[in-house]
Amino acid sequence: MSTPLRLAVIQGSTREGRLGPTVAHWLAGHAADRPDLAVDVIDLAETPLPTVFPHLGQAPADEADLALLRAVSPRLATADAFVVVTPEYNHSYPASLKNAIDWHNKEWHAKPVAFVSYGGFSAGLRAVEHLRGVFAELHAVTLRESVGLAGVWGQFDAEGKAVDAGADTAAKAMLERLVWWADALREARAKKPYGA
Repeated sequence: MSTPLRLAVIQGSTREGRLGPTVAHWLAGHAADRPDLAVDVIDLAETPLPTVFPHLGQAPADEADLALLRAVSPRLATADAFVVVTPEYNHSYPASLKNAIDWHNKEWHAKPVAFVSYGGFSAGLRAVEHLRGVFAELHAVTLRESVGLAGVWGQFDAEGKAVDAGADTAAKAMLERLVWWADALREARAKKPYGA
């Protein structure tokens, strides 16, 4: 058996009273059930990143900013695949998530990205459509399969388990495709570094 793929689950909401951690841990639980995945949940409220960027191409000069980046950047760099967990705010995704994406570049290259979105009627799908274009610019491969949770406040019980078996089925199907892409792209990067 090959080395498990490293999956980073990025929980993008930092809003007070957020449901994001429940959604992220539910998805991470499905991923942890797979022996071919090693899961790392990155909660952007617990690992905030600087919001002021240095000049393009330069590293931050401030040691506090560097410390914040050291808590996240190596975890993204070593990941073989990503699941982005996002709510929908005003037909798009949170500023905290865009900030985390923009602080990084090569960390995303030639790696697959899947999405779990949530919200009211739209299930957060408009946020996902915006994210697809952003990740394409960063040379990432976004999956067609995603999980969208409409009326999310009624989707989980007190233990954080999905009340609709369809959500569990969708999560498992998405992870199956994500593993296929992550394995193929890890092998491709090993044969020839991306951009070389």
